[in-house]
Amino acid sequence: MARSLQAVLSEPWLSISIDDLVDAMPAAMQSADGGIEISDDGEVHVGPDFRRLQRAWREGIAAMARAGAPVIVDDVFLGGPSSQQEWEKALSGLDVLWVGVRCESAVAARRELARRDRPQGMAELQAEVVHQGVRYDVEVDTTHTGSLECARTVAARVR
Repeated sequence: MARSLQAVLSEPWLSISIDDLVDAMPAAMQSADGGIEISDDGEVHVGPDFRRLQRAWREGIAAMARAGAPVIVDDVFLGGPSSQQEWEKALSGLDVLWVGVRCESAVAARRELARRDRPQGMAELQAEVVHQGVRYDVEVDTTHTGSLECARTVAARVR
């Protein structure tokens, strides 16, 4: 959906994803106890080394926004409200629009299978838990609504 949002916004925005952070890490961190490990069933476990780099990543994104770069962040709040609080701390003083992107777990699972870039089961595990206790300014549901239409809903709320 981030690409669709970039397409409908009137000025250029950067799109940065948690996947970018994971891809930027050394391969050894993707199997080490201190890094990030994704089990065969899609469960995600993160260690202290990952958390340290993730904090620096958030601060870096906040610095770009403070320097004038409009940024779309695509993150998964595995920690629910505590994940959002970490972002709130990093983004303190910035104008933030919190967007929840939902999708029914069965549909998300079918899309996951088609994408082939995630372990099967990850989407179903995360479909609801990542939203529990998280506050949003706007929510969209991609289950039956196209990405472009959802992006237009979000763009209407961007100042």
